[in-house]
Amino acid sequence: MQFTITHWGCTPSGDSIYLFRLTNATGASIELTNLGATWVSANMPNRYDVFENILLGYDHAEGYLKDTYYMGATVGRFANRIHQASFSIEGTTYLLERNDGENTNHGGLSGFHKKIWQWKRTDSGIRFLLHSPDMKGGYPGNVQAEVEYQFTETNELTISYHGTTDRPTYLNLTNHAYFNLSGDKRKITEHELMIPAARILETTSQFIPTGQAQDVKDSPFDFSTSRSIGAHLYDDNEQLHWNKGYNHCYILKEESSDTLLTAAVLSDPFSGRRLTVRTDLPGVLLYTAGYLAPTPDIGVCLETQYFPDTPSHPHFPSCLLMPGEEYRHRTIYTFDK
Repeated sequence: MQFTITHWGCTPSGDSIYLFRLTNATGASIELTNLGATWVSANMPNRYDVFENILLGYDHAEGYLKDTYYMGATVGRFANRIHQASFSIEGTTYLLERNDGENTNHGGLSGFHKKIWQWKRTDSGIRFLLHSPDMKGGYPGNVQAEVEYQFTETNELTISYHGTTDRPTYLNLTNHAYFNLSGDKRKITEHELMIPAARILETTSQFIPTGQAQDVKDSPFDFSTSRSIGAHLYDDNEQLHWNKGYNHCYILKEESSDTLLTAAVLSDPFSGRRLTVRTDLPGVLLYTAGYLAPTPDIGVCLETQYFPDTPSHPHFPSCLLMPGEEYRHRTIYTFDK
């Protein structure tokens, strides 16, 4: 595995930003940066062995410093939304940063996606490390977070998440990569998608779960068998209107466990590329980038995570992390053609 490191720029406070590239023997490569422990690119072959980047992103560090779409970033402390930007633990209510109306989204203004992470090279990748201080963004506990990227000679990328705390707190990490397997960044409406889930979380117009689940059968949300993303993307459906497309959490399992399940299979009939996502997390958030300006529907996110607004719903799989426990999860992305 070839490893290169480039000094990519600096933050306004003078912290160094690095770009790391991992290239395997086939010529496939991924790029990462310590700004937000972000996945920058994935250069993968099409059916004719032409290598192209299949992630949306920016050519320069400045783009990631200004980014408001979480492009490829590690999201934390809590992926997705928490209602009313608050939760209670053991009788104490904690007020979080509101950055989505009355709610908090993707860790608020103090989210992990804008932090400079420490890093260590490993045999097959990079491990990023971050200390999140007690009460940063309103979250209790000193959290030590690690995100490790491991890339193989068979075009498989594993993202492993690890966290510890010294006070009870909620932790829910994900990667926010936007995939477009075409390589030429055409709309993802022709991409074929399979998500082996029978239910999604019902939400309000603010994208907050009601606590109920709804069956996907015979609805625009049914990807239990592979079909094009565009088949029902523009249907006259209230939830599709609210979300400007898909922005829904699919229920893979209803308990927290280390069982690895297929979360999604995404393929592009034009390039022949295919992506299989497996995870031990209980949900996958399908987002078709309806709010991405100026070109919506040009990427698709498959965010493996605990359910949005978990602290408000005791019957959801819990991501409450206690002192002495470990938050440990992984998601595997396999690219083939």
